[in-house]
Amino acid sequence: MKTQRQVLNAIHRLIEFIARLIYMFIAFLKGPAESQPPIKDLILLHSATTLAFKIRNRQLMSEEIVQSYIDRIKEIQPVLNCMVEDRFEDALKEAKICDELLKSQNAPSPQVLAEKKPFFGVPFTTKDCIGVANMKQTAGLTVRKNIVSKCDAEVIRLMRDAGAIPLATTNVSELAMWWETSNCLYGTTKNPYNTRHIVGGSSGGEGCIQAAAGSPLGIGSDIGGSIRIPSYFNGIFGHKPSTGIVSNDGQYPSAQSEDQKRLLAIGPMCRYAQDLSPILKILADKNADILRLNEKVDISKLKFYYMEDDGGQLLTSPVELEIKEAMRKVIRYLEKAYKVKVTKLNIRKLKKSTALWMANMSCKDEKDFTYELSNRNGHINLWWEFLKWTMFMSNHTLIALLTATFERFAVKHGSDQHTKLIQESRELYREFQDILGEDGVFLFPTHPTAAPLHHEPLVKAFNFSYTAIINVLGLPATACPLGLNKQGLPIGIQIVGGLHQDRLTIAVAEELERGFGGWVPPVIVA
Repeated sequence: MKTQRQVLNAIHRLIEFIARLIYMFIAFLKGPAESQPPIKDLILLHSATTLAFKIRNRQLMSEEIVQSYIDRIKEIQPVLNCMVEDRFEDALKEAKICDELLKSQNAPSPQVLAEKKPFFGVPFTTKDCIGVANMKQTAGLTVRKNIVSKCDAEVIRLMRDAGAIPLATTNVSELAMWWETSNCLYGTTKNPYNTRHIVGGSSGGEGCIQAAAGSPLGIGSDIGGSIRIPSYFNGIFGHKPSTGIVSNDGQYPSAQSEDQKRLLAIGPMCRYAQDLSPILKILADKNADILRLNEKVDISKLKFYYMEDDGGQLLTSPVELEIKEAMRKVIRYLEKAYKVKVTKLNIRKLKKSTALWMANMSCKDEKDFTYELSNRNGHINLWWEFLKWTMFMSNHTLIALLTATFERFAVKHGSDQHTKLIQESRELYREFQDILGEDGVFLFPTHPTAAPLHHEPLVKAFNFSYTAIINVLGLPATACPLGLNKQGLPIGIQIVGGLHQDRLTIAVAEELERGFGGWVPPVIVA
């Protein structure tokens, strides 16, 4: 059995190598990589919390800030294709109302605004899957191209209540079920550090617009890594909250089972770690008290654990040496700065990450991916769609059709194998909880490689398992950037905590931002 695994992995490495040569040649034929425009407006370099402070203290006007971000989006959109729909006019009107209120005799004090509306006048963006009233909610599915959300998703309502202003929606993979952001409606989003490379998915447009300074904060959703993978590929911070903390109401596609509900989480994406906790506090609403976000975290009192890889999962790329070295630098930094001991773990069940995630994703009652691709109106005919795709007539991406095909051979809901994998998922959760408790933090690669070339994920399909297994566990995880690799692409790690210990992972991310610099901005000419 071990020999078979070694042979399969060797074949997979060879396929990856050949495919990369092909994709590099295709990229060469398409011409040189483009660069995102330089930053000319220093307003774009402020954190969201700083912008909110400056607005309520009348140091900056909301309308001025919104206009700065509109101008930036117009600069980057032709190069990166991260946005799908804007509400620029409405956002400017709402910003003007904020400014007029602050000029009035009845203007609330900065203290009141900080408490009641902590993001007063600050613009934000969100992925297309999360409903914004009177805006399209396509989820990258062609048949949904004219579907308009009648009301805000719960998280958008909460952000509005906190004073924030929706600015635009951003691109996603088809039905938010792949880790490259591309669909037949809006096309492919490109990495701001090198347009030959991907932005991740499914919140790839959001990760891209944040990294390119097109928005001060964003909202994403994560069922298998859809916040953390784009955050990692684009060099920003992203947080997947503990399961059940943030409402998923208004997200499409919605979860079809209790297991899927536990996997799915909506959370913040931003350039500065200091923004994570204030945004999460708003999104968590009445559940914020469970997270104790206002409690200070003493890094020196935490227990640290790590793994440099998943132990050698089948058909998964090996973790790149630069990522392992970045992990080691983090460990040395923590040991030196806080005199903590960072313990290496060997959790064997992580080798089954993909299988465990797929078991938790499986649905009964034939609500499979062909059902989702039909917009939950029957089932598409897979073979007919494949035929149409070969003639450039299908409304679906190749990877969506391949995903639906692969699902037919996956573990069936209710089978003995499914029951066994669900049981193993629970055992793994208990193992992690026993290790982490209320004061433990686990450092783990977000992904085994930096952002691949466009379409390269087709031969690296299961690399998402590094994030997906954390969804299975329902634990909080923060994607933390650690600079750029030798190719100029972002790399980093994810920081995982025990259930409801989100404040620990965010606190460690804030510390690593101080130690390693966090988001790397484009050229600044302001």
